[in-house]
Amino acid sequence: MTIDWNEEGAPPGPGHVVPSGPEFEGEVDLTTDYLGLELRSPLVASAGPFTGDLPSLRALDAAGIGAVVLPSLFEEQLEHESTQFEALSQYGSGANPEAVTGYVPTLDDYNNGVSRYLALVREAKKLTSVPVIASLNGVTTGGWTRYARLLSEAGADAIELNVYRVAADLDVSGRQIELETLALVEAVVGASSIPVSVKLGPYYSAFGNLARQLADAGAAGLVLFNRFYQPDINLESLSVGPHLVLSTSDELRLPLRWCAILHGRIGASIAATTGIHTGKDLAKVLLAGANVGMSTSALLRHGPDHTATILDELEAWMKDTGYASVEEMTGAVSQRTVREPAQFERANYLDTLTRYASTFLQ
Repeated sequence: MTIDWNEEGAPPGPGHVVPSGPEFEGEVDLTTDYLGLELRSPLVASAGPFTGDLPSLRALDAAGIGAVVLPSLFEEQLEHESTQFEALSQYGSGANPEAVTGYVPTLDDYNNGVSRYLALVREAKKLTSVPVIASLNGVTTGGWTRYARLLSEAGADAIELNVYRVAADLDVSGRQIELETLALVEAVVGASSIPVSVKLGPYYSAFGNLARQLADAGAAGLVLFNRFYQPDINLESLSVGPHLVLSTSDELRLPLRWCAILHGRIGASIAATTGIHTGKDLAKVLLAGANVGMSTSALLRHGPDHTATILDELEAWMKDTGYASVEEMTGAVSQRTVREPAQFERANYLDTLTRYASTFLQ
């Protein structure tokens, strides 16, 4: 897609200024606002194994990360903990803990339950100078309200609610799923004294409408998009298991599109995640309208110090292009500001196929 500016002019405000003149020679301002928090840079380490490791958190902080999202605390863990407590409290009454709890996946290598998770929040706050965002992963209202309060008390600066749901029940409609998601967000927001962002998958029938409803329900931010890890089949054992493949920059297109469509149209911050590996990747999502870009795969592949590489590349690009600040460039190529807004919709599909066919037939 070619960047072209709206003849009627960009919407007012510093986030929609077209760069002009020679390259910027001063120091660029990388600060940005996300969830009402001032971040020193627009790169956030999203939830992953390394954000649960204290030495890695120190390294991310030293490399210039804007904020960190701790590994997710899973709904299954909360249910398991609650059921174990109930079983222990009824010890000797004939209760069978195994029958009550059923099977709960072993998650000790990722995080170790509620008490240790709260300790991780406290330690992360002590060791880093950046906002620490706790992550809750689940789909039902359950006991989230209690744990949202505990995370606030432990010192978390915000909560990222990771709604990881596969709509596999054929009797459940899309509207019902949306209503349950909205109820979950309202419950967590109502129980929290800190901002709540919502991390979602892209598989809703009318994502833009749901995004607006979530913002109206109190979500301070949306994280686009949850990268669903797909199962695979082992042909030797005929068993089903997970298959993890780290992302690449090619996966940036989907969050890029929706950041551009939603920018300036909902009352919530926007974070882009999946596919951010370089400074240019980060520049693209900021131009589209994201307030921050989140990275996991790139940092897992190259280590926490890769944070500095991404930010250095972003800063160099900004200087070459003439942008003095992240605020100035945010949303400059959103759907509201480009000459052909349909390029973010169906027209881009037609244009892509036409261009490819022309190249192929030459």
